[in-house]
Amino acid sequence: MPPLSTLLLTEKEIRPLLSPEEYLAIAEATFRSHGEGKVILPSKLYLDLPQLTGDFRAMPAFLDSPLRCGIKWVNAHPRNSRRGIPSVMAIIILNDPRTGFPLAILDGTTITKMRTGATAAVAAKVLARRNCRTVGLVGCGVQAETQLLFLSKVFPIKQVRFWGLTPSNRNRFYQNMKRLRLPLEAKKTIHETVQGADLVVTSTPSRRPLIRREWIVPGTHINAIGADAAGKRELPSDLLKMARIFVDDRHQAAESGEINVPIARGEIHPKQIKGTLGEVLCGIRRGRRNEKEITLFDATGLAIQDIAVAWALFKKARQKGIGRSLRFFSWP
Repeated sequence: MPPLSTLLLTEKEIRPLLSPEEYLAIAEATFRSHGEGKVILPSKLYLDLPQLTGDFRAMPAFLDSPLRCGIKWVNAHPRNSRRGIPSVMAIIILNDPRTGFPLAILDGTTITKMRTGATAAVAAKVLARRNCRTVGLVGCGVQAETQLLFLSKVFPIKQVRFWGLTPSNRNRFYQNMKRLRLPLEAKKTIHETVQGADLVVTSTPSRRPLIRREWIVPGTHINAIGADAAGKRELPSDLLKMARIFVDDRHQAAESGEINVPIARGEIHPKQIKGTLGEVLCGIRRGRRNEKEITLFDATGLAIQDIAVAWALFKKARQKGIGRSLRFFSWP
């Protein structure tokens, strides 16, 4: 007998259910499934509202073994900070692939934030040098916080430099992240932030390059997180040409990732993508080849990660009796 009710899970209910280590394990397993071709991942559908300075994305996905299916509906409104609400908010609907029944409706904002941090940390673990000690964070919003949280689970970080657009942003980041007990240094310029860093993370909504090629030293790994729609970019084309580029998904990265603008302008070619992270994890493609290479992970955000995390949360919540059940349908 299929379930007759849908489980509703709020942010407060899902927040404590998974540990950072569990998020990391889910992220890595999901990338492996992607590399093995055990997923169905349609392109994001964008609903652009330029007159309202925002957009919406519909992100469906299916994963095999176990069977999981669902969709995330998420927005991006950068000016929401002026309204005192998050710039990114999301809802995830988890379905039974066999029947289509909606098993759960979950807060997707927390899932988006956590899975993005976890997926980028998996990329860094695979592509960065093992002795990474210094992290430079360009952008210090909510996403930078989860980036640092998960990177601290992967590397023995000795120095964290961070830059934000305003002093209040930098202060908020410091107050929120001092619980990690890492040496945090606020910087007034991006140059100071990334110069000589072992690992650089960019997480801004910029539409122009923020970093210069000469600021990045040999051996650096870059997690490019901010570009998630056509026209967005944070890195210059001459830096991309020097880097060994890996993506979460080839098609999605070319359309909306860090490489979307240089590809559209003919400044780099899609063949410069060395592989997906899933292919590297599966041994299909080779990742970092030596200590001097500059490696880059272009993260656009995959719906398979959202659905895999939502499934894990759904199972754990059901086991613990967490959440509220609601019957949308009057049958049988």
